[in-house]
Amino acid sequence: MSPRSKLITSMLVLGTIGVFRQYIPLPSAFIAMLRGLVGAGFLLVLMAVRGQKPDKAAIRANLPVLLASGAALGVNWILIFEAYNNTTVATATLCYYFAPILVILVSPLLLRERLTLKKLACVFVALLGIVFVSGVLSSGFGGGREYVGVFFGLGAACLYATVMILNKKLVNIGSYDRTLMQLGTAGVVLVPYVLLTSEVEASAFSPTVILLLAVVCFVHTGISYVLYFAGMKDLSGQTIAILSYIDPIVAVLCSALFLREPLGLFGIIGAVLVLGAAFISELPEKSRAKE
Repeated sequence: MSPRSKLITSMLVLGTIGVFRQYIPLPSAFIAMLRGLVGAGFLLVLMAVRGQKPDKAAIRANLPVLLASGAALGVNWILIFEAYNNTTVATATLCYYFAPILVILVSPLLLRERLTLKKLACVFVALLGIVFVSGVLSSGFGGGREYVGVFFGLGAACLYATVMILNKKLVNIGSYDRTLMQLGTAGVVLVPYVLLTSEVEASAFSPTVILLLAVVCFVHTGISYVLYFAGMKDLSGQTIAILSYIDPIVAVLCSALFLREPLGLFGIIGAVLVLGAAFISELPEKSRAKE
């Protein structure tokens, strides 16, 4: 698979997680912790089956960046949970997807990437699409506690952008090794948060719930993040930023299709804007350097 195909596939898979989440009666933070810890364990087993061992030298050489990006991923999950707890899903989603814009804006400085007018225009069109999809135009925006949710949502966006940028700083390390370390670190970071905020009852773990958790941990986390980080290392930060908008669009479409959640005219317009921006942004520019 090409780098773009890997990243797009990961976004398509991650976009379906909401459908599975709907049928798992467990706290979001607990599920996220399991995703990190079980996903990392799954990758260790998968590597063993493939006859691979973690490349200790490559991990040591990249250890500070791996730990920083893994911690950023874990805290990012925590902040988005707190955003959902303090404001509407629409507002939290809108704030969270400022992350790609942040990556676009800082890429010339931190990643030495040329910022083209086409890329800049496409990411703002994609953000406009997210405004339509989020439903914030119809639900409106309140005050008080919602400002706390906005703060957490923007914080999560900053950390999501940090994960994207830090992954561009990793060198000479395989996809399995980078994913193993980052998921494991994210899971460990979430442990104290889960202990302080979540209550989990043993009766919630029915066979169906265990099966759904397995899919979320193995497919939506282990496999999808391997593809995500593998595609990320060979693409520009700007391309990663724009293609990451595919995730929420798939989530909205799956919710409408499988959960019978209304999409509406604004949602359809938003989806067209986002997918159109992602497609146009990736049309080849013949004289440009490789992305």
